[in-house]
Amino acid sequence: MRMVENAERRYDVVIIGAGVTGAALLHVLAKYTDIPRVAVLEKYGRVAEVSSHASHNSQTLHFGDIETNYTLEKAALVKDAAEMVVRYVDGLSESDGIFRRLQKMVLGVGDKEVASLRARFEEFKGLFPETRLLGPSELRELEPKTVEGRDPAVPVAAIYNPRGFAVDFGKLAESFVREARRARPEGYDLFHETSVRGIVRRDGKFFVSTDKGAFIADAVVVAAGAYSLRMAHSMGLGRDLTLLPVAGDFFTAPNMLRGKVYTVQEKKLPFAAVHADPEVGSRDVMRLGPVALAVPLLEPRRWRSMIDFFRIFRLDGDTIATVMKVNAEPVVARFIARHVTYYLPFVGKRLFMREARKIIPTLRAPDVTFGKDLGGIRPQVANKKTRSLQLGEAKIVDEGIIFNITPSPGASVCLKNAEDDVRRLIGFLGGRYRLDENALRRDLK
Repeated sequence: MRMVENAERRYDVVIIGAGVTGAALLHVLAKYTDIPRVAVLEKYGRVAEVSSHASHNSQTLHFGDIETNYTLEKAALVKDAAEMVVRYVDGLSESDGIFRRLQKMVLGVGDKEVASLRARFEEFKGLFPETRLLGPSELRELEPKTVEGRDPAVPVAAIYNPRGFAVDFGKLAESFVREARRARPEGYDLFHETSVRGIVRRDGKFFVSTDKGAFIADAVVVAAGAYSLRMAHSMGLGRDLTLLPVAGDFFTAPNMLRGKVYTVQEKKLPFAAVHADPEVGSRDVMRLGPVALAVPLLEPRRWRSMIDFFRIFRLDGDTIATVMKVNAEPVVARFIARHVTYYLPFVGKRLFMREARKIIPTLRAPDVTFGKDLGGIRPQVANKKTRSLQLGEAKIVDEGIIFNITPSPGASVCLKNAEDDVRRLIGFLGGRYRLDENALRRDLK
């Protein structure tokens, strides 16, 4: 796989975006298909500089066992997809810093949450036979800080899984690219610092204009997060969708946990409840969060992305009505009001401590600091026709082109998402190429 500076090129497939979604697609194309010519266009000088960067996400490989907003059916799909990532990292060493094995649990506090977890455990234990339902004594043994200092009169329980993974998805994306280079030293090109200016479909081909010249492709996959919707809009697609970007920031503290501890999530919210995660790259630090705030940005701390946000947002009557209806939902309104207070100077951290102490009762405010340059932006999609949040995967598929906006739940399903997109690409290319099903199954399933 070559690193190319600039030139006009013709390719079978052009991938726009080299985060973990685009890199996973490149990996599957290179190793398991005979498609000969593929280009990846990445606007930054490195892969995975936005949502996949280790500082911009919770570093959790999701399976659906501790995510209490997942139905059994969704958990089954997510589990199968996440297992593909597990199969891939099983061939790597933890010393590479790409992943770390650790325990995980979802913690319930109070009668209502404990009853909910008991019912969920019974429903899900067939899908996750390795999980256990823990009471206070088992928690004291396996995750002691979750019960130390807690009022013994308040019921507490957890669904526990000894098999969890913290993943640096930026390094995972880099690994996918390295493997693609080994598999395809020729015909597969990566263009760094190449910004896409537009995509035009003409005579059955796609003409992708960039600041480094033109690219011509038979098929295109846009894996550029929030910018995917911007590019779809420019082609007249997905106009019924808009974005409500939500910044997810984190506090940090000295690590007091043995693994990940999630809390029970509101079922109507697409945002994770506050959880505590030991850093994948450091056993001495843990993150607490996310704390969320709607922002007019497509990339964290990059104010120039505000221009593209307003191009997508399109402040018209339908957009205003959608925002008002979404924010009028009681669960959403309460969430917004609570999380806004966490950003207040002086008092924000102390208000946040009420949620943090639900996980670690003895946590002290002086030990907690707002994470510098931590947190990313979730491009939450809203449907202007239904005037509601679009939960789960957001993908637009048209003849010859795919726009991945928020493959749900993000990086955890990157290889399954890549497999699905490869099948579509082979169809777009007239079936003249093939996917090596046996090799894919052997390596990743």
